[in-house]
Amino acid sequence: MMNKTKQLYTAEKAAGLSLQGISKSYGAVEIIHEMDLEIKGGEFVVFVGPSGCGKSTLLRMIAGLEEITEGNLLIAGVDVTETDPSDRGIAMVFQTYALYPHMSVAQNMGFGLKVAGRPITEIEQKVHHAADILQLNDYLDRRPSHLSGGQRQRVAIGRAIVRDPQVFLFDEPLSNLDAELRVGMRIEIARLHQELGNTMIYVTHDQTEAMTLADKIVVLHDGQIEQVGSPATLYDDPDNMFVGGFIGSPKMNFLPGIVRGNNIDVSGTMLACPQFQSKLEEGSHVTLGIRPEHWQIAAEGDEDSVPFKVNFSEFLGGASYLYGTIGDTACTVNVARESIARRGSVIRVKADCAHICLFDQYEQRIR
Repeated sequence: MMNKTKQLYTAEKAAGLSLQGISKSYGAVEIIHEMDLEIKGGEFVVFVGPSGCGKSTLLRMIAGLEEITEGNLLIAGVDVTETDPSDRGIAMVFQTYALYPHMSVAQNMGFGLKVAGRPITEIEQKVHHAADILQLNDYLDRRPSHLSGGQRQRVAIGRAIVRDPQVFLFDEPLSNLDAELRVGMRIEIARLHQELGNTMIYVTHDQTEAMTLADKIVVLHDGQIEQVGSPATLYDDPDNMFVGGFIGSPKMNFLPGIVRGNNIDVSGTMLACPQFQSKLEEGSHVTLGIRPEHWQIAAEGDEDSVPFKVNFSEFLGGASYLYGTIGDTACTVNVARESIARRGSVIRVKADCAHICLFDQYEQRIR
């Protein structure tokens, strides 16, 4: 039963969140598995993962729209596990705009305050303040049908801003926009965070959004946290193959290898990985993770190079991607823009061993 005791919040200081052993079950089926997570006040945190990983469910638990089966949720040091959504000091922006079509932009933004019985002068002040931030002043008298998709989403964000929340929650807010609008709205949301300084939690399945927006990324998979860290940390130093393959576009290449003495046998080529020699057993099977940009076209006669069969080349202006195979394994190589190879040709490529990640048979990182 939700606690009806009213709690007062202000946005004067950004609120941190603490998730302590949070879990969610529907009957015997556990969707979220005992998550522990600390979010500092003022951080921009992105929950990212494939469809069905539990990220939206977790966000709705923070919002109070889903009950927490086990564990505790603290916002600004206050236990809000049983607190009504309206009393948690949060505002949520959904995937759909959910604007009232018969109301103007100003009326949509101020409707929640009107329902709460706030004075008209206060509503007008807050609506104009939000419109200034979101550059909506010229549209306050328009109705949603006269706005673009990006403008409608800004109105939805403005509706959240007027509530002066401590924490903003975004549930895939850009997924209904086309590619160009998504880029523009990412910039708008990043600017909003810089200007307001509130804690923001953002859910997306798009790892590009996560990489460009987040101070901290939480990678989710099957209702569990796989890794938490900055975008650079997750990109350069993944804890497992799932994180390495999910973060980055194109994704990390994974090549099977066998430990042979001080080297690793990859498709008949011995690669030296001296940083791992003390931890590898002779004959053990490992997986090498290599980002596309950590390959280079090998010099003629280079013994550390491997044959790469080109299936497709993609010219992107500043660089070219070669898609092909090493042995029987699909692989992507990022090369200089002029290095376009013909389909079906075989070239030799060399990996930068300093940037190789090794994974064991359980797909966990060998450090």
